[in-house]
Amino acid sequence: MNTEIESTLANGYEHMDKTLDHLSEELSKIRAGKASPAMVGSVHVEYYGSPTLLAQVANITTSDARTIVIQPWEKSMLAPIERAIFEANLGITPMNNGEIIMLTVPPLTEERRVILVKQCKTLGEDAKVAVRSIRHKLMEYIKKEVKNGFPEDMGKKKEAEIQKFVDDHTEKVNKLLDAKEKDIMKV
Repeated sequence: MNTEIESTLANGYEHMDKTLDHLSEELSKIRAGKASPAMVGSVHVEYYGSPTLLAQVANITTSDARTIVIQPWEKSMLAPIERAIFEANLGITPMNNGEIIMLTVPPLTEERRVILVKQCKTLGEDAKVAVRSIRHKLMEYIKKEVKNGFPEDMGKKKEAEIQKFVDDHTEKVNKLLDAKEKDIMKV
C-alpha cells in the first residue's frame, strides 16, 4: 500500500513539474522586443496537404537581436510559410527575398509592454491554479488512504511533504514571472 501512495505522489509531483515546463514554454513565446525562434515555434505550415510545424520544414535562426531568419529546405515552401506567418497573426510582416523569409521584430511600446506583463501574470496564475488543483487531489487521496488504514501520523507527514512541494513550485512560478517581467520591461 505504501508503494502505491509513493507512486501516486510521484505522479502528482511529475504533473507539477510539467506545469512548470509548460509555463516556461508559454512564456518563451511572449516576445520581449528581442527576436527568438520560439516566437514562430507554434506556427503550422501547409506541407503536402498536412499542417506541419514550421521548424520541420525550415531552419529558424536569429541574425541579430531584432531579426528572425527562416530558411526553408525547399524553395517551393516560401509562399506557404509566408501565408502561415500572416495567418498566425504574430503582428510581424514577413519579408521574402526569394531565398529566405525575414521577420523584423518591432520595438515594444510602453503600453504593449504592460499588456505583455499582464498576459504573463495570467499564465502564471493559471500555472498556480493547476498546481493547487494537483495538491487538492493528492490531499484528498491521502485522506482517503488514512480512512482505509494508512497510519494517520504518516498521512500528516505526506500532507506536509505535498504542501512543501506546492510551495516550492509556487515560488518557481513567481521567479519565472519576475524574470520575464524584467525582460519585457527592459528597454
